[in-house]
Amino acid sequence: MKKNIKNILICLGISAIALSSCKKDLNLSPISNLSDASYWKTADQFDAFLSGVHTRFREHTGNFEFLGEVRADIYGTDLGTTATFTGEATQGMERMWLHTLDADNSGVSNFGGFYNNINQINLLISKLNSTSIVSDATKKNYLGVAYGMRAYYYYQLYRSWGKVVVVTDPTVDIDISNLAKPASSEADVMSLIKSDINLSNENFGSDYSFSAKNKKGFWSKSATQMLNAEVYLWTSYRGGGTADANVAKTALTSIQSGAPTLSLLSNFADVFSSTGKDNNEVIFASRNKLNEATLPFIGNFVPQTSLIVNFYDSLANRKFDVVTDNYGGLLRIPTKIATYRKFDDKDTRKNLTIQAAYSQPSAGIFKIAGAFLKKYLGEQNAGSRAYTNDFPIYRYADLLLLLAEAKVALGESPAAEINLVRARAYGTNYSEAVYGYPNQAIDSDPKEAILQERLLEFIGEGKRWYDLRRMGNNYVFAKTGLSSSEAYKLLWPIDRTSLTNNRALTQTDGYPAF
Repeated sequence: MKKNIKNILICLGISAIALSSCKKDLNLSPISNLSDASYWKTADQFDAFLSGVHTRFREHTGNFEFLGEVRADIYGTDLGTTATFTGEATQGMERMWLHTLDADNSGVSNFGGFYNNINQINLLISKLNSTSIVSDATKKNYLGVAYGMRAYYYYQLYRSWGKVVVVTDPTVDIDISNLAKPASSEADVMSLIKSDINLSNENFGSDYSFSAKNKKGFWSKSATQMLNAEVYLWTSYRGGGTADANVAKTALTSIQSGAPTLSLLSNFADVFSSTGKDNNEVIFASRNKLNEATLPFIGNFVPQTSLIVNFYDSLANRKFDVVTDNYGGLLRIPTKIATYRKFDDKDTRKNLTIQAAYSQPSAGIFKIAGAFLKKYLGEQNAGSRAYTNDFPIYRYADLLLLLAEAKVALGESPAAEINLVRARAYGTNYSEAVYGYPNQAIDSDPKEAILQERLLEFIGEGKRWYDLRRMGNNYVFAKTGLSSSEAYKLLWPIDRTSLTNNRALTQTDGYPAF
């Protein structure tokens, strides 16, 4: 047992780069008090453990993307087809956007694996609250990080499954599926989220600085305040009203004053560049790096190199080739042509976010065949493409559009924030009289205007499904394939294995009982 807990700590903290080799040990249980006590002896060990928590967080970004976006109106095979335009099979991924999930095909299983890291965060909080090894300033900073990240995890769980198991102490079993404990009510889960946000803010105090060593790759006070705004905007639509909208607005404006170096980059593509990490737009991002880790989900969103070479890039007037277009994926989750067409042609985000692919029925004539995600191009390395882009959790454009949303809820004009985002999107093509708020047709309904701007801005960042859910279920029913007659499917089913291993759990309401 001593060896097992030692391996857990090494995997999470000291050997973050080689984390994948430790997956087997991460499922071992229970925690040994003797071996646990032998670890927390130096400040460096606390620092290493915190790094390990962020490394595990990186492993979860694929499920953040699936839970936050794939069930919305962005992806899917185009009308009349059951396979992708390249002929690649969707291999069950279609159940997410077709809303045909069940206990045996749950889309995301074991609650995303999030409880593994929640348990490590619980352990970190417990040790920080009982140690005198680290300085008081460091302890407060680490507690700010830990409470903020735990709140983020529970907010993911809350928005996806509603009622979930709440665990705030280190458990004797790292795998939640083997924890015989019933789920807490949605109200209790939300209460924990808000409490953790408050504890995070209290511990950070007025410190809006980013990590000196890890920069935007570590959680910060600004990340907590972004989460704060998201949560209180959510509850503002569910009884919290203007009081909660004011909390959200205050959180966002406090970031602007507390971290004044944050701003929009002038070039949209630069935000995601693998060589431009920690830029002024990023607030918090899950870090990837060549020879360390790559974006974990991207292979599902891009095609096989050998298949895309049968199509054309009409803008470049060329056929795709294996050297330039070595995406190396398996296109299970294609972007809809309809999504590509939602962009104005003068919006620079259109062809930076999505790659359209064309057939050429005759010389000089192109016919669109399909599309796929292009936002994360990674870098070329020894003849192959490595997806070393960071995955943005929060960035300044998000702050601006959440602030616009809070202002609308408070009866204020969102024009300043929306127009900053639109001006960057259109670049030299921008004319406020044409593209600025409130001069587009959609601007007659400010909520619709914000939802559209967030769609165009954040494709591939795990936000669309949650945006629709936050503003209200009617937006989900209007814009996705989910019918109001199956409203229970707004939440995800629990997979059969989790229900089998934790008999205190019950299936999400509406799905067939286990």
